[in-house]
Amino acid sequence: MTRGISDILQFVEENDIKFIRLAFCDIFGEQKNIAILSSYLEHAFTSGVSFDASAISGFGNVTESDLFLWPDPDTLALFPWRPSQGCVARFYCSIRYPDGRPFEGDGRWLLARAEEKARQAGYSFQLGPECEFYLFATDEKGRPLREPFDGAGYLDILPMDQGENVRRTICLTLEEMGLRPERSHHEQGPGQNEIDFHCAPPLQAADNLETLRTAVKAVAAQSGLYATFLPKPLPDASGSGLHLNLSVYREGRNLFEGFRENPNPKAASLLAGILREMPEITAFANPLPSSYQRLGSCEAPALLGWSFQNRSQLVRVPAAWGDDSRIEVRSPDPSCNPYLVSALLLEAGLRGMEENLALPPSSDFDGTRQENSGRAPRLPASLGEALGVLKNGSFARAVLPEPLLEKYLAQKSREWEAYQAAEDPAAWESKRYFGRI
Repeated sequence: MTRGISDILQFVEENDIKFIRLAFCDIFGEQKNIAILSSYLEHAFTSGVSFDASAISGFGNVTESDLFLWPDPDTLALFPWRPSQGCVARFYCSIRYPDGRPFEGDGRWLLARAEEKARQAGYSFQLGPECEFYLFATDEKGRPLREPFDGAGYLDILPMDQGENVRRTICLTLEEMGLRPERSHHEQGPGQNEIDFHCAPPLQAADNLETLRTAVKAVAAQSGLYATFLPKPLPDASGSGLHLNLSVYREGRNLFEGFRENPNPKAASLLAGILREMPEITAFANPLPSSYQRLGSCEAPALLGWSFQNRSQLVRVPAAWGDDSRIEVRSPDPSCNPYLVSALLLEAGLRGMEENLALPPSSDFDGTRQENSGRAPRLPASLGEALGVLKNGSFARAVLPEPLLEKYLAQKSREWEAYQAAEDPAAWESKRYFGRI
């Protein structure tokens, strides 16, 4: 429900909120924020808050450095890990030029635009993220170590699962912030955990995921731990994925309901559209060099296939009924920008439906094994290959603003070149990303 600005200002005063975080993402998915005093919030709603876009990679240059943050009233949340007196609240923001135009690097705007395009075509989407992450020990100064918090495995319990209380605190924290975490458990890797969300409209779901990443890191730090969303923080353990559950509705009906027995043609075309465009989406869904060390192992897909229950395929149609009916896109990892990836998935699905694209037969073989690599088209096998597919493709260029695409390609190409040139590529990537993502 949309809150009125006067109601928000009254809530801020009544709850002794002294600081407001105005949060947004850069084009690479890294969250940024500006803190303002609550007395300045009304001005932020009416006039925006400026920042230096040239200081953020991929946003601007010194000749066009002014951008403005405009808080979204529907994203108000308190930070439960901050003091209750003089507490801290957060809004996610849209980003605009001084003349009021949307900034083309604003992932929230691009995702909202994709949702509106779907609405005009008579469809609405629901998105439910499943996010994996690792918990590591820290040294006496709070710096992260390459030492997993525990040695537990999939669905283990105490005493093996030492992350149980941390996950509990994270879920309670998310509930206090108005979110609906559905499930949590220990994952396959040592120190690896997963938290899943109830489905929501895509923009809200992407906001929820950003909130999860903030809450996980805050709670972990309070517990003397370090949380990382890197796709492959341990070379010999399971990688961390970001599985995206997607459903589509028309006239109130979930089109994936009954898909196993009698596939709805539009739902089938949506799935086919995602399969067709996923090679171009991969540079966004898997943005780090180590993203590709995850793909093709431990149930993470390497091929462009789909199946009903086969977890090694790119897209799975889980056994579910009613509003739980959905597809699960399994290749993205949590280092991505969820707004851009979600927008691209929606656009790919819409294209498939518009073209009544035919769905290829299901793939019921193990999509992670190398000996099956000739049985289906494959995903890009490295960041360099993914960037080449993106650069030479037509789908992303038709969907994304050219300045965003060119800046993304340029920055990621530099990272890939530096990674390849490094004497120890793994050490280079660890130094660049381990303490940030």
